[in-house]
Amino acid sequence: MTYNNKIAIFEGAEKLKYIEETIEEIKSNQVLVKIDATAICTMEQRVYLGKMKPKMPFAGGHEVAGHVIQCGGKVSSVSNGDVVALRLLTNCGHCHYCRTGNDNQCKTAFIAKFHQTVGGPGGLAKYIIVEEKNVYKVNKDVDVNYLSLTEPLACCIHSINRCDINFGDDVVIIGAGIMGVFHTMLAKLKGARVIVTEVDEERLKVAKDNGADIVINSSKVDAVQYIKDLTDGRGADVVVNTVAISKVAEDAIKMAGKLGREVFYSSFHPDNPIDFSPNSIHYSEAIVTGSVNPSNKDFLQATRLLSSNIINPESLISGHVSLDNLENGIAEALRPDTYRIIVDCNK
Repeated sequence: MTYNNKIAIFEGAEKLKYIEETIEEIKSNQVLVKIDATAICTMEQRVYLGKMKPKMPFAGGHEVAGHVIQCGGKVSSVSNGDVVALRLLTNCGHCHYCRTGNDNQCKTAFIAKFHQTVGGPGGLAKYIIVEEKNVYKVNKDVDVNYLSLTEPLACCIHSINRCDINFGDDVVIIGAGIMGVFHTMLAKLKGARVIVTEVDEERLKVAKDNGADIVINSSKVDAVQYIKDLTDGRGADVVVNTVAISKVAEDAIKMAGKLGREVFYSSFHPDNPIDFSPNSIHYSEAIVTGSVNPSNKDFLQATRLLSSNIINPESLISGHVSLDNLENGIAEALRPDTYRIIVDCNK
């Protein structure tokens, strides 16, 4: 059977167009997926604005869910009609990092090509062909809009696993965007007291509604001192920074107490240096680390949390657009009061 595919591609700053490809056959290890929902991530926003400059033209969209409509002859883990999440930020499987169990650090993690004529993850399309290893089957009754958030949830799972959270720990999450709220949900599952700092009152409310024990408007109080006061002067056991502002990274270090774990989850734009005392790390035995990309295991765990409704991201979906209306969807996603805009790729 032949399928006529429509793919949205970026050609440069604020330059978006659509191309068409014909899908006639797939290889024996491949799966053809009809895309039901793709979430617009900050990566696509930055590419659209020209702040990120991958090789153009670029087919964006990597937070993807759909259902299987055709399987190659050697595919055994999924069948036609299965609801699936897709892992589209790929890894090679044979570099040093992949072979040491750190596939999230693969050198080719952001080099993907899933369509015939254009590079990029390519989830902003009607159909996509992927290898079986990139397809994660879930319960058929899962809301595909929720399932499209597998990738960002998996990123947060990777981050939370780096925090080494113990029961009763004081965990500070800086920022209450979608990643901050996912961190909040996951830290609660780990048995922590979760404290969220944010400058936007509406986002603080969303964080509170999704499990935050204490919320702090850091535009109104000194958040570092507030955390110290809450913890009898010790500082937090864990601090996760999800905000892309370098100065906030300084505050993250100051918020943590002795033996604290500080995770720089967000990338920083611009990437400005920060000031901190090396002795503060030396004497406190604090750990400052980063977190980037999910591993295959993190991705699987994310599908299970969503499939079992242990994590419910309903409050993090701010709207829907059609594939044909993608440019308006990106404009909505760029607004500071939105979380994820979902592209209904086949409606």
